[in-house]
Amino acid sequence: MTMTEQTVEPTGEDTSCCARHDGHGPRTGAERPETARERVNRRWNEILQETRVTQTGVQILFGFLLSVAFTPLFRELETFDRVVYVTTVVLGAAATGSLIAPVSLHRFLSGQRMKDELVEAACRLMMCGMVLLALTIGCTLLLILRVVVPGVLAEVLAGGVMLWFGLCWYALPLHLRRRAVRRSGTDDARRT
Repeated sequence: MTMTEQTVEPTGEDTSCCARHDGHGPRTGAERPETARERVNRRWNEILQETRVTQTGVQILFGFLLSVAFTPLFRELETFDRVVYVTTVVLGAAATGSLIAPVSLHRFLSGQRMKDELVEAACRLMMCGMVLLALTIGCTLLLILRVVVPGVLAEVLAGGVMLWFGLCWYALPLHLRRRAVRRSGTDDARRT
């Protein structure tokens, strides 16, 4: 049985954690409403696509981080830089584990008729993995910039990039979701 063929019991309205994050509101007009099974299959397919994108990036970054310890320059790093490196490697390993976990979940739970639970758990792991990935990238940037850029400029630049990540990855989606909820509430009020 493939991922999209698994049976899902209809559960009514989707109020799970990740349903709030999937960007699909109620349909209007002449469109046929999405069934619970179609919704969970769509959400699972979206998670698979997102996982493919993030896994590649985190694996390349993690591979780079692992190779740094074997370079001649690594022996010259100060204690603070070594602490940043170790922190970065641990964050990278945690991000890798979190972003690959949906694959393992699917393997273990395939055919168990638990797709709702699988999608919910995979969504939470992806969100956690994205936070860990942002932190890994920020720490990697800090480590590289401390070697290349003199003074406190490295910390300022790394902090600026982390702020940008926060805006792009978290603040913007939350703002758009809030705006959509407000618009949906206004549309509902007009219909009544």
